[in-house]
Amino acid sequence: MSEPVNESDTSGRSAAPKKRRKFLVVVDGTPESEVAIHFASLRACHTNGVVTLLAVIEPGEASQQWLGVKNIMQEEARAEAEELLHRLAAHVNEYAGIMPELIIREGRRAEQVMQLIAEDKDIAILVLAAGLGKEGPGPLVTMVASASEKAFPIPVTVVPGNLTEEALRSLA
Repeated sequence: MSEPVNESDTSGRSAAPKKRRKFLVVVDGTPESEVAIHFASLRACHTNGVVTLLAVIEPGEASQQWLGVKNIMQEEARAEAEELLHRLAAHVNEYAGIMPELIIREGRRAEQVMQLIAEDKDIAILVLAAGLGKEGPGPLVTMVASASEKAFPIPVTVVPGNLTEEALRSLA
């Protein structure tokens, strides 16, 4: 039988619970975001961390007369985001044996990422995967790379979107 762990220091005060480092991944259903999820899951598993999956519902444009249609579209977008997050959460659990934290936000993606990082001080690393298309590495990677006037608030890991499973496991 194991002894109970005493979490008191010599002054008799309880030690603060140890924070678990969170790896934030912005998900959008692309193959690149799945690479980022795999990398973050492996890093979290190896460091006793947490994976936080963020889905952002971008606002649509609609005039006042189409407000009902806009509301239906937002409800559908939220349902799709929930389905995506739950599917990815099951995948993370199967892949790395951990249950991720799931967050849905509404607004502009870059703004919501920055706001979440400001609100949750346990988020320690943003994990992004660079896009493989002609459009470039992706809007979030571009935003982080161009944050020259002020430093990005946390470290960012950008993994190539075409990394193989073997390469991911050797890096993480």
